Amino acid sequence: MTGDPDLNRVRWRCRRGSLELDLILSGFLTSRYAGLSETERGDFERLLVHPDHLLSEWLWQKAPPPDDLRDIVDKIL
Repeated sequence: MTGDPDLNRVRWRCRRGSLELDLILSGFLTSRYAGLSETERGDFERLLVHPDHLLSEWLWQKAPPPDDLRDIVDKIL
């Protein structure tokens, strides 16, 4: 990977154990990340530290995300 090391780090963290999560998170990174504010970028990066089962619940709307991540989850959806 070349380019911005921070973006490459985030891109790597979007890689998950399930193809569905990979596609959603990587697609969001490609299409919307550049337009996010610094706060929203931080929220996205904080989202990525959570395990796949929680991300799946939040992104498939089976469980509500924590209040501090609700806005970024809504943007992804």
